[in-house]
Amino acid sequence: MRSQEIKKFIEEHQHLFWYTPAKEKENISDELLLEHILNYADLMTIKRLFALMGIEKVKAIFQNFKGSKKGNIYPEIYHLFSEYLKRN
Repeated sequence: MRSQEIKKFIEEHQHLFWYTPAKEKENISDELLLEHILNYADLMTIKRLFALMGIEKVKAIFQNFKGSKKGNIYPEIYHLFSEYLKRN
């Protein structure tokens, strides 16, 4: 079950999920949420998502971004956050 804070976060940043129907936005996967926030949000938004999800959950999701999933994140962004998550 998704927390109310995450649902509110998605609602506040729904413009980043422009292709997802409005009624489906709160049901997007954590993987898609993290992918879009890393690619399209500013640093303060990323930090807020990390705080809401918890760094361990973010690390677990990020480590599953391999192969084609990794290809959905801009290479520079993937490198930056892989280094960041190694140190935290």
